[in-house]
Amino acid sequence: MKLAGVAAVVTGGASGLGEATARALAEARARVAILDVNEAAGEKLAGEIGGVYCEGNVTEDASVDAALAKARSAHGQERILVNCAGTGNAIKTASRARDTGEIRHFPLDAFNRIIQINLVGTFRCIAKSAAGMLTLEPLEDGERGVIVNTASVAAEDGQAGQAAYSASKSGVVGLTLPVARDLMGSGIRVNTILPGVFDTPLMRTMAAPLREALSASVPFPKRLGYPREFASLVLELCRNTYVNGEDIRLDGAVRMGPR
Repeated sequence: MKLAGVAAVVTGGASGLGEATARALAEARARVAILDVNEAAGEKLAGEIGGVYCEGNVTEDASVDAALAKARSAHGQERILVNCAGTGNAIKTASRARDTGEIRHFPLDAFNRIIQINLVGTFRCIAKSAAGMLTLEPLEDGERGVIVNTASVAAEDGQAGQAAYSASKSGVVGLTLPVARDLMGSGIRVNTILPGVFDTPLMRTMAAPLREALSASVPFPKRLGYPREFASLVLELCRNTYVNGEDIRLDGAVRMGPR
């Protein structure tokens, strides 16, 4: 797909991997809409890249509908959807408190919140965006659109405390091929990236020794990934029409240990 002039929506586009993707798409002359709950960051970024900010919570139908309507009003029906909205937590399935000896388990509301944002929220945006793409005339090779999702290496190498996060991200991996097959007759491609440890705002809140240890754990290059490297792969997946139904690790060959 040629990106110049094409409408694109990036969920979670106001920061981190989503911000880098929004910037890269804009540099490629796509018309970018940022779907995010962070109004201040979203409006600022939209102003910098000549895009539009669309307030949207991926866990709510009405909110996503309103955000997509605003994006389409500004740029037309999107041919590109990049799902970067997501979050995580770290809670063991069951554990004993060191100080009191109290036995606790993973609160199900906390587990469900991660599933609703990372997995259900991703699928909600896929379904609604794909329905809009069906209204478009096909481009070369009969292509109508492309969807890129964000999972995580935790989908395959989940660590202690990541039961909810890993389940949500492996769910995104698991839906990739079936959704690509659902949409194959309509010329809509679906791929998923599994990023490893990247230098995002969330990572920068960690203590320096932990960041250094994570960097050292990457076989090569021994550093955190740059968000622009994630964005570069997104653009390639948009441009290369023959990549479809794939789950691609982007991780410097890291394999996460138990902890």
